[in-house]
Amino acid sequence: MKRYDKSAPAVITITLNGRARNASVEPRMLLSDCLRHELGATGTHVGCEHGVCGACTVMVEGIAVRSCLQLAVQADGLKVDTVEGLNRAHPETLNDLQQAFKRNHALQCGFCTAGILMSCTDFLARVPVPNEAQVRDMLSGHLCRCTGYTNIVVAVLEVAAERQANIEKDEQHA
Repeated sequence: MKRYDKSAPAVITITLNGRARNASVEPRMLLSDCLRHELGATGTHVGCEHGVCGACTVMVEGIAVRSCLQLAVQADGLKVDTVEGLNRAHPETLNDLQQAFKRNHALQCGFCTAGILMSCTDFLARVPVPNEAQVRDMLSGHLCRCTGYTNIVVAVLEVAAERQANIEKDEQHA
């Protein structure tokens, strides 16, 4: 494990949304602050700063984490994905999950949406065919004061069903 001088800034390298980026950070800087203020990934929102609300959720090495609970230096050399990188192949368009959120009105003020999208992305990678109870359980780690979660659940289940149908269609053509 790399050691950092507590009194001096550290230069770290993060692969942010597929692109290597360097940042000079104080050893006590949170990953959420580094992403927002040093690297310009402002889609990562900071709500509670205690890991409770989920607004700051990003993917580190493919796993959803609360970026307000991780130091930036802990992400040195790692792959970090934020909401800005959800559709890297076609950044001018929304990915299927984002489109489903839009179609189902699964967002209102939008403050929590980026974190929820990141958790949903991780969740669907691990549980490709979830049921409603599983989606609601996953969402219980997020605070949203606008939506009531119902439309979010509908959007996630819709995407899971569409992805499963595409897999089955591809298997029939193989």
